[in-house]
Amino acid sequence: MTFPPDPSGEHAPTAPARFPFPPEIDFSNADELLPQIMARALPRPGRPAPLLVLDLTATEFMDSQGVRLINDVNRLLRPETLVHVVARPDGLASRVLELTGVRRDIPVFDNLPEAMAAQGLA
Repeated sequence: MTFPPDPSGEHAPTAPARFPFPPEIDFSNADELLPQIMARALPRPGRPAPLLVLDLTATEFMDSQGVRLINDVNRLLRPETLVHVVARPDGLASRVLELTGVRRDIPVFDNLPEAMAAQGLA
């Protein structure tokens, strides 16, 4: 059954989305992750999630391809969706984000609950 569009144009807000990254992010898998992340951030056509959290807590290795992937997601989704990253403070991914300056451009959190709750940050 097909439902006609809501004439008021108002829709219930979409919930925040979370995308868990794999243990390794490099040239072998970064390109295939982008469409998966975009699908998670856009659960319904024209209605993006208000917040996308890229969860790197399980990521043990990440090279420049992971940084490029995060920057691409951030560039493609703004301004419709806030992008937050969560990474273990003692992990390699967190260090890579710091060294490359990603932390300067995208909020990076130490744990998932904080990242999911911080929807007011840009």
